[in-house]
Amino acid sequence: MLLSGGLDSTTCAASARADGFDVLALTIDYNQRHRVELEAAARAAAACDAVRHVVLPLDLSVFGGSSLTSDMPVPKGDGKMSDSVIPPTYVPARNTVFLSVALAWAEAAGARDIYIGVNALDYSGYPDCRPEFIRGFESLAEKATKAGDEGEAFRIRTPLLDLDKAGIARLADRLGVDAGATWTCYDPVMRGGEALHCGRCDACRLRHKGFVEAGLPDPTRYA
Repeated sequence: MLLSGGLDSTTCAASARADGFDVLALTIDYNQRHRVELEAAARAAAACDAVRHVVLPLDLSVFGGSSLTSDMPVPKGDGKMSDSVIPPTYVPARNTVFLSVALAWAEAAGARDIYIGVNALDYSGYPDCRPEFIRGFESLAEKATKAGDEGEAFRIRTPLLDLDKAGIARLADRLGVDAGATWTCYDPVMRGGEALHCGRCDACRLRHKGFVEAGLPDPTRYA
C-alpha cells in the first residue's frame, strides 16, 4: 500500500483492510515541501494495523521540476481548476517511481496486490492518475519481474479511481477513517508550532469541496 497520509491514501488503506488484506505500508520521503504528511502517514499506518510501515528516503528534490520539490511557488486558487492543464505541483514521473518501488517490495514479500489511492475524476490533471497509466503499469509489472515471468500477475488496485472527492469523503466516513488526522495541503502554514492546511492550494480546495458536496463536516484545520 502506497501510503502518503492524505485522505485518499488513508481511505485506500482502510479499503484494503476491508477487502481482507494485511497491509504492508510504504511511504516515500521524497523531500516534499509538505513533509508534515509523513506524520499523517504514520498515523494512517497505525490505524490500518499495518504489518510493517517502511518510510523510504528517495530525494526527488535533487531533480526538481515541481513546486513540491523545489522553490517554485505552489499555485493558490482562483476558484477554477482544469484537468486540461497539468499544474506545477505535478512531480515528474512520481507515481511511476513510487509504484516501481512498491512493486519491488511486493515481489520480495510475496504480495501480488498493490494499492494506490489515485483518482481520475476530482484531481489536478496529473497523467499518472489516469486509468490508462494504471493498466500500463500492470502490463509493465508482468514483463519486468521474475514473478510475472513465472505467470504470477500483479494487480494494481485503485478503489478510488472512479470516485469524485465527495465519494471519497463518503467512503472514508463509511470505513471509519479519521479524516481529521489525514494531511492534504501542498503548502502548510505554521502557526504557533502547529501545521495548518493553507486552504487555498488545489489540494485543499478539492478536499474541502469533497466534504461539502458529501454533506459531511470538514474536520480540517485551515489557516
